[in-house]
Amino acid sequence: MSVLDELAWRGLLQDSTDGTADHFAEGPRSVYIGFDPTADSLHVGSLLPIMILVHLQRAGHHPIALVGGATGLIGDPSFKNRERPLLTREAMEANAAGIRAQLEHFLDFETAENPARMRNNLDWLGQTNVLDFLRDTGKHFSVNAMLRKESVRRRVESDEQGISFTEFSYQLLQAADFVHLYREDGCTVQMGGSDQWGNITAGIDLVRRSAGGHAFGAVSPLVTTAAGTKFGKTEAGTVWLDANRTSPYRFYQFWVNVPDADVGRFLRYFTLMPREEIEALDAATEAEPHRRAAQKALAEEVTGRVHGEAGLARAKMATEALFGGSLDGLDADDIADIFADVPSSTTPGDALAGEGVELLDLLASTGLCSSKGDARRSIEGGGVYLNGVRVDDTGARVDAGAFVDGRFLVLRKGKRRYHLVEVAEG
Repeated sequence: MSVLDELAWRGLLQDSTDGTADHFAEGPRSVYIGFDPTADSLHVGSLLPIMILVHLQRAGHHPIALVGGATGLIGDPSFKNRERPLLTREAMEANAAGIRAQLEHFLDFETAENPARMRNNLDWLGQTNVLDFLRDTGKHFSVNAMLRKESVRRRVESDEQGISFTEFSYQLLQAADFVHLYREDGCTVQMGGSDQWGNITAGIDLVRRSAGGHAFGAVSPLVTTAAGTKFGKTEAGTVWLDANRTSPYRFYQFWVNVPDADVGRFLRYFTLMPREEIEALDAATEAEPHRRAAQKALAEEVTGRVHGEAGLARAKMATEALFGGSLDGLDADDIADIFADVPSSTTPGDALAGEGVELLDLLASTGLCSSKGDARRSIEGGGVYLNGVRVDDTGARVDAGAFVDGRFLVLRKGKRRYHLVEVAEG
């Protein structure tokens, strides 16, 4: 199976220029995909182009990850409703460094026979004289043709926003990238999302006109959910690859909660699982959807890739804690993350001094039990847990030592009723 066949059955190939399949069949090719350094972390929406580079490298081709250090200072107007705030050069450089570190979880930059390469277009566009750029690049572009590009036309026709000359120039800059990579790295293929088709074809034309070469392009679909919503967004916001922005637990939960209608497609997009395994999970989803076998496989594959085995193990431990498992090995930050959405209250630290407070009083004051009598009956019935451990003693007391890292106490009544108690500051 060729790499394009692999991408096609996985649903990662929407369209390509004429001759692209034959070009790949003739031998290893250098292929680039651009990444926008608008933050110091990529998000799950970036996983699809990353996985395309992974498939290319596995097939023996030469992947190039281009960070748009220069174009990130401009902003791509493609299908955006309004112009984005411009980055400072310092912020862009910090963001590019963060992106490189994340790509290393997926691509081999050192040991492979076809190592991945990372390029930053600020290295060449930042040195370009404006007069040279207008003469060598701008002369090859027709404004009429640029205005016909759908992504530009939408903004031009918008009475509210329009398009600035800065953004209008983006297409020329991206095309110049293709020419530079063609000359310096032998890159003959650009890939990206379907919203990049106009920019990619502009680059192909410029390679032909200014360098006399033949170049090719292919695009993948933009990822949406079966419900038609934007992929990678939750009520809490964007799902990031950086553990400091989205914890491994939250990241794992994002994938394990994928709807049945999406999980088969996402297994094809975001994992390297072979076809027969994915089709077996498709069948399992159809036959026993309540077991969520496909979602668990998806969550383990992607979380393990992004956060490593240690991050995956911690995410699974945290998930088990939410469903009544042990809290051993979890710290206060984990507790705060896992139980962020359960009812909570604070208690003054001085109330925990000495022998502390009666558990019966604490259960009643938090509202987890309706009264001390209800709390006593719940304990006697074996339905009260303190930090995941069942409480048998109706006379139990809670002191500062019971709080994880001196900060949190997790109370549970029955199977799923939780209350988080936090030591008040000050």
